[in-house]
Amino acid sequence: MKTAKTRLFRQLPFLAILAAALVGAVFLRPYLGFDALAEHRDALVGLVAAHYGFAALGFVAAYIVIVALSLPGATVATLTGGFLFGLFPGVFFNLAGATIGAILIFLAARMGLGERLAARIDASPGAVQRLKRGIDENQWSVLFLMRLVPVVPFFVANVVPALLNVPLRRFVITTALGIVPGGLVYTSVGAGLGEILEAGEQPDLGVIFEPHILGPILGLAALAALPMVLRLFRKEVRA
Repeated sequence: MKTAKTRLFRQLPFLAILAAALVGAVFLRPYLGFDALAEHRDALVGLVAAHYGFAALGFVAAYIVIVALSLPGATVATLTGGFLFGLFPGVFFNLAGATIGAILIFLAARMGLGERLAARIDASPGAVQRLKRGIDENQWSVLFLMRLVPVVPFFVANVVPALLNVPLRRFVITTALGIVPGGLVYTSVGAGLGEILEAGEQPDLGVIFEPHILGPILGLAALAALPMVLRLFRKEVRA
């Protein structure tokens, strides 16, 4: 009984995140979208002008909550950081909020599920164990690829490493560095948001898939994958 209660207690943070994500997806989407930013932009700009330090801290805290609870609006929050604070220091505020929020999800998932699941995978024979062993041997490459390739959902990139029992330090480094390219792109879009809002238009969030932007990001992804490719090549040569 005590073990079951302890297990439930350890799972509570991650279960709370899942519950908050569900509630947010159903009820909070209209309040965390682009239309809400357009509606309140003058008040937000005035707040930053009058209380810059307070506004910056409040923005980072709000960003952490959005990411940590997997609420809708993370992309809009990134645009808001650029809109309110410019590309610099806006990108630093965005990266700080995203990284800290990701760490909180990672810790919650690992405490609730990760350690036990990783132990079960290690103890189970067959393809699943071989897959985990392959990922363990290439953790740096896999983690960077999950951050750099823009099709991997942010929530997935936070939870999967926890379920595979990735060391916290490795997760933090790959997250903090891996989200920089995307963060720069969307913060720069946000920095030019004033004109878009005045025209009553929507920002082009597909800009990250433009060849001149996606190309360098994929180049970084290929560089991150290079150690994994070389390791596989060496194994084949030895075999």
